[in-house]
Amino acid sequence: MKVTIGVDVGGTFTDVVLVDEAGAIHASKVVTTPADPRDGVRHGVEVALATAGIDGAAVERFVHGTTLATNVLLERVGARTAFVTTQGFGDMLRLGRATRVGEARYDLLFAPSLPPVEDDMTFEVAERLTASGSVHTELTAGHIDEVVARIVETKPEAVAICFLHAYVNQAHERAFAAACRAAMPSVFVVSSAETWPEMREYERATTALACAYVGPVMASYLEGLQVMLREIGVTSPVQIMDSSGGVLSAALAARKPVATIESGGAAGVMAAGFVGRLLGERDVLSFDMGGTTAKTAVVRGGEPTLTFDFKVGGHTSGGDRRNEGLPVKTPVVDLAEIGAGGGSLAWVDSGGALQVGPRSAGAVPGPACYGRGGTHPTVTDANLVLGYLRAGELSDGVVLSPGLAAAAIDEHVGAPLGFTTVEAARAVHDIVNNNMVAALRMVTIQRGIDPRDFVLIGFGGAGPIHLVRLAEAFGIARVVVPWAAGVASALGLVAADPSVIEIHAHLVAAADADPDAITTIFDDLAGRALESLGRDAGDAEGVQMQRVIEARYPGQVHQLAVEIPDRKLTRSDLDDAVARFHELYRATYGIDTQAPVQFVTYRMRAVQPVEKPEPLRDQPATYTPEPIGMRDVFFAEKGAHTSVPVYRWEDLRPGASIAHAAIIEGAATSIVVPPAWTVTLDTMRNVVFAAAS
Repeated sequence: MKVTIGVDVGGTFTDVVLVDEAGAIHASKVVTTPADPRDGVRHGVEVALATAGIDGAAVERFVHGTTLATNVLLERVGARTAFVTTQGFGDMLRLGRATRVGEARYDLLFAPSLPPVEDDMTFEVAERLTASGSVHTELTAGHIDEVVARIVETKPEAVAICFLHAYVNQAHERAFAAACRAAMPSVFVVSSAETWPEMREYERATTALACAYVGPVMASYLEGLQVMLREIGVTSPVQIMDSSGGVLSAALAARKPVATIESGGAAGVMAAGFVGRLLGERDVLSFDMGGTTAKTAVVRGGEPTLTFDFKVGGHTSGGDRRNEGLPVKTPVVDLAEIGAGGGSLAWVDSGGALQVGPRSAGAVPGPACYGRGGTHPTVTDANLVLGYLRAGELSDGVVLSPGLAAAAIDEHVGAPLGFTTVEAARAVHDIVNNNMVAALRMVTIQRGIDPRDFVLIGFGGAGPIHLVRLAEAFGIARVVVPWAAGVASALGLVAADPSVIEIHAHLVAAADADPDAITTIFDDLAGRALESLGRDAGDAEGVQMQRVIEARYPGQVHQLAVEIPDRKLTRSDLDDAVARFHELYRATYGIDTQAPVQFVTYRMRAVQPVEKPEPLRDQPATYTPEPIGMRDVFFAEKGAHTSVPVYRWEDLRPGASIAHAAIIEGAATSIVVPPAWTVTLDTMRNVVFAAAS
């Protein structure tokens, strides 16, 4: 296959995977450089190239996962942005949806998230379209010039435009955007209809605003990244993982940065799906625990579930959390993400209760045991005290000190609660496990999914330490830690296909829908998707097209998606879509109704498959491996530290079987095998757990 590099920048570590022409995987894990993540990327790529003995010029594909867009929105360090909307709607961003759900309903001090734009940077325009797209109030050239002149005076770095009903008729938005670009050539200008042309002006507005706010920062970052890569000899085009699990060109990501909001999280889920397919399992649960966050998601039929209702800055990243954070209408892998990573801080609140996360020590200063200035205990410190991690050098020069870990835990957890060092460390470990169990429950049981029917695949630098405890909480019998688990998200980048999603909104009663008109809509969407993939509009060879109609019952607010054939549609095809919608609605909500159906949105996904890495497979030979040593490790089942064997993952051959408590050390992760579990190595050297009978 082509020499491919995948780079995932996390809050604590930057992971790099290089797959060479023979399919061999070479990895590096280096400390993230928060001041400029590109420095960490450079270091990690240089290490991977040196390890593989490959020159940068041989790299033909470079795929990058980044949390830049999310970080910019959360930290409010984006561009100075002007927001332009229809006259009378200037307050829509602050009014929002004016509803509370979940914990917010009981919070007397609840304050809604404020948009990243100041009141004096909001401009109203005298124009109005009706819901059908006809002109109610004409937008005149003189008025455009007047408003644009006022915007110019504020010296914005970006402009976001959202006019009422622009998803039906883009003429007014296009005219205003063109005037802005002419008057301010260096300013990033985006309109809501070109970002996400769908009804609901508030969500369209926040999506356009997020795109404009992040745009200049993303463009600058990607430009600098490509310059840096050329300096070390990597001249291949840069691709960016988008939030739906596909890959975009750097140019498209710079124009539409909102598509990368959950780039890093999507990479991990794609890795779980890829590993599942290699194992012959199409239904898997993804569990990714790194240095800053833990993410869980469901992969069914080999594909992750997508949501189009994402919130940036909510308590979790699940698609159901309304009025928490800034709404963004973009396809996102539907996952639950919480502040539970190796660097998550443990602290005792004012009520005397122990909390873990969401605050993190990050890469700087890092956990207390790193000896880099951190003094507060983290999950990593607790795991080191419990024996799950080895004292000494970890990765990229990081040295773990049990003494520093114990001192931090004693001072900030043990002393306030009256616990011994081990009791405090166990409490931290148990609490973070319970937090992650809640996240996994959110994407499974709370959505009617029985997790026992799935294989749990865990990875990330910290994931394999906690993985089995999550499985025990749900009664999951089969658990897998994939080879190179510590850098699995980067592997997911390498295995991801370039893809784009295009949509068109047109409300029509299904009974009155014209098959020819809908076929034309999908043909237009296919042409746009192919162009975004860098192909001619009519060149669909080798591209997989998925057509979806989003439908609802009259009066409803949200839709359900029904897949339809990729061909010239007939009346029978539309009737079949209606029948499948009724079935899907009944399966989802338990309500059986034959009410009339409306077609609302038409969605096309185009996927251009790339060659996937094929791990080397060896014939298994059952044997009992030799440990490299012994270590005192705490297990709740024993109630104390117990001496258990330690194995080096790289030394284990396919067929190796371990039927007792143990630690397996990998290059970038540590695997904990509790009592009552056995593990074997499959032909790809994945560690496969099974609950002892």
